[in-house]
Amino acid sequence: MAALELAIDLLWLRPKQVGGTEFYIRNLLDGFLQLDEEFHFILLVSRDNQASLAHYAEDERISLLVAEVESANIAGRILWQFFCQNRLLRRHHIRKCFIPVYCRPLLNGGITYVNVIHDLQAAHYPEYHPFHEIAYSRLCWWLDVHFSRHIVAISDWVRQDILTRYHVKPEKITTIYNPITIDPGEAAALSGLTAKYQIEEKGYYYTVSQLIPHKNLDTIIEVMRQIKEQKIDLPCRLLISGVNGESREKLERQIAEKGLEQEVTLTGFVDSAERNALYQYCRAFLFPSVFEGFGMPPIEAMLFGTVVITTDRTCIPEVTQGKANYVKDPYDMQEWIRVMRNPENRIAEMDFMAYDQQKLTRRYYELLTEIFGSAMEDKTDDAVR
Repeated sequence: MAALELAIDLLWLRPKQVGGTEFYIRNLLDGFLQLDEEFHFILLVSRDNQASLAHYAEDERISLLVAEVESANIAGRILWQFFCQNRLLRRHHIRKCFIPVYCRPLLNGGITYVNVIHDLQAAHYPEYHPFHEIAYSRLCWWLDVHFSRHIVAISDWVRQDILTRYHVKPEKITTIYNPITIDPGEAAALSGLTAKYQIEEKGYYYTVSQLIPHKNLDTIIEVMRQIKEQKIDLPCRLLISGVNGESREKLERQIAEKGLEQEVTLTGFVDSAERNALYQYCRAFLFPSVFEGFGMPPIEAMLFGTVVITTDRTCIPEVTQGKANYVKDPYDMQEWIRVMRNPENRIAEMDFMAYDQQKLTRRYYELLTEIFGSAMEDKTDDAVR
């Protein structure tokens, strides 16, 4: 069998700015490095993200192809991808391309594409997106469904959502969970966190989230206010880590208006060691999101043995295997407090192999080999005919 050869489009990646999709693709690329199989991957990178991806080319099976675009210039990158990407790939004799997100060129242009759709968020919550984002997302989803050779969905919930909205043939979409890699030994010292954030072990709650509306962070901020004002016997300390979003100023204003500057801290982006320690030492991990395509943070927290309190919306019960503590009404502060008083710990029942990096990377390798192999056979048959 010939070695798998393809390009992986990473032009969309803006380091430390795209949230869970960055962790997903880096976990997947790291997983490919651990495979024994022969392959040749060409990472399509931009001028401003190539430095953060250059170390992958230390493996002789991987090389970088730098496009003359800036990932930070989102509009310019999209236009270049729409109209110029195919030409660049053909010039380098590349006919197969894996795009680990939903964006893609307008036409195939002689290239076979496989895309990953992480969610259809803008379709469910258009009120949280400007018109141009909604239009672009809808266009790309339509192109994925009609022009891409295959689609990977990151949860069964997302797969069903795509099937319901686009009536695509079920065999065109494969569910593969996100690989999750957590090193329990990579954790900062509690003493450093105590000094930095004025916290103590099991004396605070923690969450990791983009600061965007459907993450529902304002609800748990209000929960902290009620715990404080009603003197409820629960920790009145919340740390929120995550990349900035359009809700940051609103959340900061809400925190100030409620007089919670000492109780609620937006940490911004934190490195893995600090994040892991915050997972490990918190009283419980709170995840109030009302919309997820997968949702890695609750699983990461559970890998540290930390109780998770979350919602029962979208894919969250699926990926947490029904073993977290679920709030039925994500906006009901009193229900949050009731669940926080007596959460169950069912982490021992979790099957963490469902998120194993090597297992899932091999699944990607096998799927891409199958899909691109069949695409080449079709082209050969067409040429014969």
